[in-house]
Formats: sequence, structure tokens, C-alpha cells
Amino acid sequence: QVQLVESGGGLVQPGGSLRLSCAASGFTFSRYGMSWYRQAPGKERELVADISSVGGSTGYADSVKGRFTISRDNAKNTVYLQMNSLEPEDTAVYYCKAVAALNIYWGQGTQVTVSS
Repeated sequence: QVQLVESGGGLVQPGGSLRLSCAASGFTFSRYGMSWYRQAPGKERELVADISSVGGSTGYADSVKGRFTISRDNAKNTVYLQMNSLEPEDTAVYYCKAVAALNIYWGQGTQVTVSS
């Protein structure tokens, strides 16, 4: 059974940091490109960051460049999103996504709220 389970969300003050994790199971994690998306209330889901299957290539939305870092540990079947200098505009549900060929898997999401 394929599972992507996000964790690490929560309430943080502006300027703070959070580290999200997405633990994968039920498929060969090292063969999949991984991404983090987010969806704020009333807005469409948007790509935040992505990383290639072996971690050699990463990409970021302009809004998070220099503040967020995506990484993965294929030995632990886990992808991470380190979020620094958080802003209220980063408030959203964050989802991880796995893609390989025609296979696409999504996690259930974790809430991140940035507020004082």
C-alpha cells in the first residue's frame, strides 16, 4: 500500500523555522522525483520545491528561494522541507508528491500557520 505521510507542521511566529518531513512507503522511493506543494485557503495548489530521484537537482518557487531547502534521504525513504524566515504568506497546507513515469502519489498534507 502506497503511503506518503507528512509531519512537522504547526504554528510558528513570523521569522521562525519549521522542518517538514514526508515519509514514503509502498513504492521504490529512490526512483521517484519528489515535490512539496502548498495550498492556502481560497487559492490553487502551488509547487513550492522539487528534487530529483537521486537528489542532484532541486528547484524552488521564486517566493521561497533562499528561505526553503528541499532534501531527501533515500535510505530513510523520506523527503524534507526546511523552512526558514517564515512569513504569514507561507500559511497553507503543505503536501508532498511523488512522481515517476505515469505514477503520481500525494500525501494527506500538514498545516503550517505563520502568525504572531
